[in-house]
Amino acid sequence: MFSTDKSSFNKKDVSDCDYKISLAGNPNVGKSTIFNELTGLRQHTGNWTGKTVEFARGCCKIKDARFCITDLPGCYSLLSFSGEEAVTRDCLIQNQNDCVVIVVDCGVIERNLSFALQVLSVTKNAVLCLNLCDEAEKNGIKIDCDELSLNLGIPVVKTCATDKKGLDELKEAIYNVCSGKTKCFRVKRNFEGVDILSEKNYKQNIEKLSQTGSKISNNCVKYEKSELNACTRKLDKILTSKTAGIPIMLAMLGILFWITVVGANYPSEWLSNLFGFIKEKLYILFNFLHAPDVVTGLLIDGVYTTLSWVVSVMLPPMAIFFPLFSLVEDSGYLPRIAFNLDRHFSKCGAHGKQSLTMAMGLGCNACGVTGCRIIESPKERLIAILTNNFMPCNGRFPTIIALLLMFFAGTAFTLSSSIEVAALLIGIIVFCVFITLVISKVLSVTILKGEQSGFVLELPPYRKPQILKTIVRSLLDRTLFVLGRAVAVAAPAGAIIWILANVHISDVSLLKYCTDFLDPFGRFIGVDGVIIMAFILGFPANETVIPIIIMSYMASGTLVDYSSYDQLFQLLSMNGWTITTAVCTIILCILHYPCSTTCLTIKKETGSLKWTLVSMALPTAMGIVLCMITAGVMRLF
Repeated sequence: MFSTDKSSFNKKDVSDCDYKISLAGNPNVGKSTIFNELTGLRQHTGNWTGKTVEFARGCCKIKDARFCITDLPGCYSLLSFSGEEAVTRDCLIQNQNDCVVIVVDCGVIERNLSFALQVLSVTKNAVLCLNLCDEAEKNGIKIDCDELSLNLGIPVVKTCATDKKGLDELKEAIYNVCSGKTKCFRVKRNFEGVDILSEKNYKQNIEKLSQTGSKISNNCVKYEKSELNACTRKLDKILTSKTAGIPIMLAMLGILFWITVVGANYPSEWLSNLFGFIKEKLYILFNFLHAPDVVTGLLIDGVYTTLSWVVSVMLPPMAIFFPLFSLVEDSGYLPRIAFNLDRHFSKCGAHGKQSLTMAMGLGCNACGVTGCRIIESPKERLIAILTNNFMPCNGRFPTIIALLLMFFAGTAFTLSSSIEVAALLIGIIVFCVFITLVISKVLSVTILKGEQSGFVLELPPYRKPQILKTIVRSLLDRTLFVLGRAVAVAAPAGAIIWILANVHISDVSLLKYCTDFLDPFGRFIGVDGVIIMAFILGFPANETVIPIIIMSYMASGTLVDYSSYDQLFQLLSMNGWTITTAVCTIILCILHYPCSTTCLTIKKETGSLKWTLVSMALPTAMGIVLCMITAGVMRLF
């Protein structure tokens, strides 16, 4: 098996396989789930449109043959040219697949057949995979697979990938088509000589495809229930209504944050104590080995202490928030959030799908930037990329939560304080959304002028999440992945911080010189030089901001862990912190340049250093201006 990262799946991997297979289909029909089951890999899946934004590859063995399998982005048509549709179109035309597996949703087979007919117009060998057959049967949908196979001229297989049903039959059908045991024959797949890939007569081609798909569906599909998805319609009347939609969304987020705040506190303390115990043993070990003080300080006080802070502070909230967020995804509610917010984004010249990428940014801004590929319009995609950092990521939540607890909810961690923090976090998120809308509007009428695109988003049915599978997948695919990335940048950051704090000129550390130089500017915007320096040094990993502040105030040359919020509150108060300082620090935590990982992701997605620098300057400038205004106003009272 090979990695799903296409950059690591080299030409030799493909040449070692006997056959090349592609999975194609509309968004949210279960392609990635089938890909995972066939290859044994863990391509992330979710119950909303646009989860797969670039193709992934893996290998599997069926009988005596090895197959290279490509999971293509979901798309509705080969005739239009959004980002994911272009990837799918080019792969189907140029890659010379030995077989294309067309995955369709049994519950909406008539609409899916339109895309299937397009694929069959550009490829000969194919297998139609009727996925989600269990949901279709519950809704009284009966499909005659034999008749459908005759109409299309290809094998048809029913599957339920989440329950692993029909996968053996699918593998058998793929093997038989590739080996020549099953012959695919051409029916009338082109439409009166019209080139299906031509941009001319677009509407006419779509109508012909729809009519043909409807005829085939009428011949092969029977509906035993007159009213389908009645429960979905009833829920949507409430969850997508103008009056209740957004309040329900805010309540849901409030519950998620409250669970995260309450649940993360104790594991974080346990991890901190564990790492503290290990740190003591490391001192003993290094002393036994007679390691030089410089080596001991650099590795233990610098690298190890920074890593332990990042893990103990970052892992617990991620391990809680990501699985909960994944359950919301899999339930089908996330697209409803995009639907509710679309009218607000459209008024600001942005795209409704931007709300989906913002939600992803709550976990990790780098993931949110990558997710912007689901937005078809280049102008609106760029707006979404430039403003994604306005949503605080999981690396910034621990700092925000700590400051809220100490200065606004009391240092004692109680039920009432956790509810207050959750409510304040909701207020911060609403503020971040407001800022995103304002900046999106400014960008859309200034440097990113252009015609606004329409918003087409299929609302998937509500589904009962697979709780255990979702939690495990989220921990492996998201939590550990993001944590590993943070650790990779935090380790060298810890070394740099230690060097700055321990290299002295005239008995003054380099870190002290830096903080003193920045102090006048920091005081002007409501903070101090130590806080400004902490954000600068926190560029590789936002989780290190509080540890750097503590180390600077203690002037000990090592990152110091405080065992309680009471002790930390006393330290900050002794160094001149007030409510104004806390508010301005929270503003800077929300509005400052993206972390190094996100910046690299922006550079990759835009292919432009200019837009990467704009994405850094935009939130930083806003943060400085808002801090100046906030500090000025609060000093009057």
